[in-house]
Amino acid sequence: MADASFQKEFQETHNAYRAKHGAPQMTFNSEMCASAQKWADHLLSISDMKHSETKDGENIYYMSSSAGSNPTGKEAVDLWYSEIKDYNWSSPGFNGNTGHFTQVVWKESSEMGVGVATDGKTVFVVGQYRPAGNMMNPGYFEANVLQAGREEGEQEAPPVVERSSPKKTCTLQ
Repeated sequence: MADASFQKEFQETHNAYRAKHGAPQMTFNSEMCASAQKWADHLLSISDMKHSETKDGENIYYMSSSAGSNPTGKEAVDLWYSEIKDYNWSSPGFNGNTGHFTQVVWKESSEMGVGVATDGKTVFVVGQYRPAGNMMNPGYFEANVLQAGREEGEQEAPPVVERSSPKKTCTLQ
C-alpha cells in the first residue's frame, strides 16, 4: 500500500515535471487511490502486468529483484518521464514508447490516484489519472503535451468536454 511518504513523493515528482511543461498541479482523489491500490494488489496476485478496465488514464510500474525492491514514488514517476527522450515533438501524437511520459505531463489531467503492492521482491505501482490523457482527437497532443519551458496558454487548446465527478482527496500525513 502506498504510505503517506510514497504518495507525497509521487505527487511532488509529478507536479515538478508538470510545472516544467506548463501543466497545472495534480491533486489526489481518494476513489482513484482505492482503485489504483486494488489493481496493484491484483497485479501482484497474478504476477502479470496489464492495464485495468478503468476509463481513467493509467501508468504501471513493475520491478522484480531477488535482492528485494522498495522503490520510491519518485523512481516510478522518473521512469515514466524518462520516455521524453523518445517523444517526437515535430510530430506529436501517441506512441507506445512514450505513453507513460505523455500521461504524466498531460495538461488536462488534474486528479490522480496511486497504489503500491509488493511481496518484498516484486513491486507494482499503479498511477491512475482523470481525465485520462493520451486522447487521440486531432490537436489534443499539441494542446496537452507541451515542450519543457512552454508557458500555459501558448498553444490553443481544443474545446474541453466538461466531465463532472465529485472531488475527493487522499489525506497525506
